[in-house]
Amino acid sequence: MHAQTLAKLAEHLRDDEIHVWCLDYRPQHGRTPLLSVLAAYLGTGAERVALTMGEHGRPALAFAHDQSLGFNWSHSGSHALIAIGRHVTPGIDVEQVRERPRAVAIAERFFSTGEAAGLAGLPPAERTLAFLELWTAKEAVLKALGRGIAFGLDRLSVAASAGRLTLQLLEGDDVGAWQLHRLDVGPALVAALAWRGGPRRIRLGRLASAD
Repeated sequence: MHAQTLAKLAEHLRDDEIHVWCLDYRPQHGRTPLLSVLAAYLGTGAERVALTMGEHGRPALAFAHDQSLGFNWSHSGSHALIAIGRHVTPGIDVEQVRERPRAVAIAERFFSTGEAAGLAGLPPAERTLAFLELWTAKEAVLKALGRGIAFGLDRLSVAASAGRLTLQLLEGDDVGAWQLHRLDVGPALVAALAWRGGPRRIRLGRLASAD
């Protein structure tokens, strides 16, 4: 997708939507892709976009910018996802699919008892995807909450079935106030998007590679 098309879609971001952009990513890109996308929504140049860091490391727009615009991003391997919405604080996470032989051990240490038991009860061939679904969902919620995994992955619980994610527990919060969605971004990736607030339409798009 060309920059002009991105700018046109950005101009029409509705309050009941969240835009999610998929793009190729290389470590040498740094934050350049994120700044370029944010610039389109802010109607300015990427070099003028300034970010601040929250107490727990979540990036946000500096106060000089439109504070109604919320965003989050995640990258894994050669892929990145960027989520943007108005009057919302989205959390997004993506993981590249690869074998996780220690999935059960990690879950037993960091996840809730029920989640760990559920993973342990699956056939080995199914554990990697199931583990990544839980991991990305938890990360997405914690990023939307403005917290990192130091909050405690066992302080929230997620159920995954038939391609749907359900937030069952979030310590200190009302799970009914949250939205949690699995994102279909290709067979090589597992991704989730979360936010606190009412339902919104998710518009998923792909950006041309920035080499």
